[in-house]
Parts: sequence; C-alpha cells; structure tokens
Amino acid sequence: MWALFIWVSLLVISITHWVYSWRNPKCKGKLPPGSMGLPLLGETIQFFKPNTTSDIPPFIKERVKKYGSIFKTNLVGRTVIVSADPDLSYFVFQQEGRRFQSWYPDTFTNIFGKNNVGSLHGLMYKYLKSMVLTLFGYDGLKKMLPQVELTANKRLELWSNQESVELKDATASMIFDLTAKKLISHDPDKSSENLRANFVAFIQGLISFPFDIPGTAYHKCLKGRENAMRMLRNMLQERRRKPRKNPIDFFDYVIEEIQKEGTILTEEIALDLMFVLLFASFETTSLALTLAIKFLSDDPEVLKRLTEEHETILRNREDADSGLTWEEYKSMTYTFQFINETARLANIVPAIFRKALIDIKYKDFVNDAHRLYDTSRLGGDGLSTSCTFESKKESTANNASKHFMAFGGGMRFCVGTDFTKLQMAVVLHSLVTKYRWVEIKGGNIVRTPGLQFPNGYHVRLHKKIY
Repeated sequence: MWALFIWVSLLVISITHWVYSWRNPKCKGKLPPGSMGLPLLGETIQFFKPNTTSDIPPFIKERVKKYGSIFKTNLVGRTVIVSADPDLSYFVFQQEGRRFQSWYPDTFTNIFGKNNVGSLHGLMYKYLKSMVLTLFGYDGLKKMLPQVELTANKRLELWSNQESVELKDATASMIFDLTAKKLISHDPDKSSENLRANFVAFIQGLISFPFDIPGTAYHKCLKGRENAMRMLRNMLQERRRKPRKNPIDFFDYVIEEIQKEGTILTEEIALDLMFVLLFASFETTSLALTLAIKFLSDDPEVLKRLTEEHETILRNREDADSGLTWEEYKSMTYTFQFINETARLANIVPAIFRKALIDIKYKDFVNDAHRLYDTSRLGGDGLSTSCTFESKKESTANNASKHFMAFGGGMRFCVGTDFTKLQMAVVLHSLVTKYRWVEIKGGNIVRTPGLQFPNGYHVRLHKKIY
C-alpha cells in the first residue's frame, strides 16, 4: 500500500514538475510575458482557429493587448517569441546571418524540401538568390512586360464570355501558366499530366495540422509535392539527356549551372528551388489579386481613382492601340500604393520565423540562442491593419521599412516582389480600362491562419462600351 502511495506521489510530482517546466522555459535572463498553453499542444489550436477579420488576427491581437507587443508562446511543440513590435521585427530582419537566421518547423521542410531556399544560409542562399534575379530582376521583368499584358488581355477576354468566373481559381490558373512557361516551358495543353493540380493539392494542406494520415489535408499536401517533384525530376533528366543549344527558359539556365565544373548547385537543391518558385509565384499573387478586385468592388472611390490613373495613361499615348511601355508601368503611383496595401493584407504567410544565433537582449527581455522569433505581420503602427488605400510613404517604396514588411526584409527580402507587382499592375490596368464587373457570390475570406476564399469569389465581367 505504501509502495503504491509513494509511486503515485512520485508520478504526481514528476507531472507537476514537467508542467511547470513547460510553462516556465529556462532562460539566462528574463523572457517576455505570455502563455505556453497546454503541454505538447501549446497554443497551436488557438493559432489555427479560423477567423474572418481583415484586421490583426485575434491570436495576435488578444495577446498584444494582454502581454504587450512582444510575448512568448508555444506553437507545434516549439517555444517561440512573437514580435509585433516594428522596431524589433526590423532589427531581426537586418541581422540575418549575424544574430538571427531563417528557420522553419520540420513540417515546413518536409513540405518544401530539406534543400528549399528558405532553409539555406550563407553562400548557398546568396548564390540561389543571384540566380533567381536573372529571371525576376529589372532586365528580366522589362522583357516580360509585353507577355504579361498579352496573357492578361487573353484571359480577361475569355472570362468576359463566361456567365460567371471564379476569380481565385481563374487568376491562379493564368499566373501559373505564365510562370510555368517562363520557368520550365510548361504547356498545360501538351502535357500528359496536370502539374497545377498537384500544386492545388499541395496548397490545400500547406497550413494545416501536420498529421500524415491518408485523408488528411497534410497527407494530400505531401502527395501533391511528391507528384510535382516527380514531374520536375523527369523533366530535368530528359533535358540532361537531350540538352538544348541555347537556353529557352529558367530551367535550362539552372541545368547549365549544375553542369559547370566546381559548381555548388546539386540536382536536389535545383529541384527544390524550381518547386518553391512555381508555388510562390502563383499562389501568393492570385490571392492578392483576388482580394484587390474584392476591395475595388467594396470601395467605389478607390476604383474611381485607380481607373482614372490608367485611363490617363491611355489618353497620353500617341498610338492608342500600342501596348504598355515600361515608362507607363513605372508611372502607376496610386496603383503601387494600392498593391502594397493589398499585399500587406493578403499575404499568405501568417508569420516569418527566425532563430536566434546568440543571446539577444531587447527592452529588458532576453532571447537565448536556441529560441525562435515569430515576426508576425502588423500594420504601420504595429497594431492597425485596416485597409485604407492611403498608404504611408514607407509603403510606396520597393524595399521593406519598419512599418511595411509584407515582403519580408533585410537580406531575405522577397526576390519575387517586383514580379508580383508587375503582374498585379498589368492585370488591373487591363481590367479597369476595358471591363466592369458585377459580384455574383462568394468573396468572404477566412484565415486559418493563412488567407482563403472558402466560397470562392464569383463575378460576371462585361466589356466597357465607350
């Protein structure tokens, strides 16, 4: 009897000690206030809880109100320090590779690959970034402008002949086809497999509980990646067997880099890079573009100002039937303000993770070298994310500032930023100058925590008659 009592007592003491240790992580200094939630689960359920706001996510807003703009929590079994402080978030971005480095959970690397660009550091990251900029840099985008406009005009014409078009899926299809052609010369009409369908399955489980069980969204996500990677690997092997004399797309350029003597680029890194580029270039942009059109539907004054800017471009042309020039594109001041504000609210990434490399002291709080920062997206003053479309000066710049971090910041500022803005601006130009639209159904958003249109956004396009 006494032996049983002793064992039960020891068990209770052990569990109590474990729970206390969970709620009070060890630290050489003082950690920010906050709750670690339930053992093992932490506050993961609260983080993934759906919400319909375009304001600060309730998970962040409630904790900022309770603990302040810097707080601790636990997500998917990892202790994190959440920064909703613009100064700290900016500092973290600027210290990439010195005091902090990019880090993502194991579930992320399982999805995007162990050699994905987000998990690489130092020389390899800089090398890959330089490669990508050959496509998405200034010269590449300037050459791409006519093709983007041609694609936008053709798709809008197609949509205007339909009784209803679901904008999220339609814009995703348009952008994916354009991007896949530039990256890998993919033609959906000639391919025996539906590459985009694999990415759709991948996206549906991207931000979900990491249960790799048949039938779950996460399992479908992994299968989508597996199928897409198989297609890319087969394509790479085929091109290595039958190399082309002159590079036609980005994949040709990547294969040339792999074959160079002394290269640091491996096939696995190259394949993970192509996968991430295909995903990032269409899913994030299609979400932002769909939300932009929804915002225009909801705010006639903004639509009027945007339309006036683009109609002025047409009036100032010598040849009314000529295409967009680079100078016209760069003159879209209000359009870029609108895009920046929309991208800030439509960002598919609910948080950006960084790992501290050394002990960091900030405002009397200490972050030890193994703890993680979750620099969550917030608005200009660190609290407001209401969409006013009257962006501050920082929001019109191409680079991140303390008050505008929709595209990240520092050394890892998103290399696809200008490509996203180009596509959005060109589509909006063609849309507002040639068409009007009527909402049919859907358009409501849900964040889980990533942005979704659960019922789609269905509209009817009509050509303008002047």
